Amino acid sequence: MEYYNLPQTNLKVSKVALGCMRIASKTPEEVENLVLESLKAGINFFDHADIYGGGKSEELFGKVLQKHPELRKEMIIQSKCGIRPGICFDFSKEYILASVDNILSRLQTDYLDILLLHRPDALMDPQEVSEAFDELYQAGKVRYFGVSNQNPGQIELLKKYCKQPIIINQL
Repeated sequence: MEYYNLPQTNLKVSKVALGCMRIASKTPEEVENLVLESLKAGINFFDHADIYGGGKSEELFGKVLQKHPELRKEMIIQSKCGIRPGICFDFSKEYILASVDNILSRLQTDYLDILLLHRPDALMDPQEVSEAFDELYQAGKVRYFGVSNQNPGQIELLKKYCKQPIIINQL
């Protein structure tokens, strides 16, 4: 497996990531096998979102970490938040903080390597996002931050307010 250093971080990630969107339909044993075989193949980058499987994808992955806590140090775990079912998007400080706490609980881990804001929220208050990022970073709950599917103007606006760099725009 080839790896690269993720810019603006100390993270060395596999060039192949395992997207966990569809693992909610798997058994715990199937997810465990998937994770173990992925690590064996050199894949260390795992992509989640709180809405994948209504949270069940993270729960199943968390069962693997609960059973094999030693694996956490081998993984780069990324998750996303901000899509609120039935409402559309919510990048409020309160919602981001609650989302991360729920993600960490489901994943059975103390921290995320990367948190992304999931899709653009046209009504985002960049100051609130910045405050949420600061609080999560200072609490050790999130190491790095990014976005998904945002245009350069949206990213630049966010960068004006955030102390932490926006390291990824996942398309």
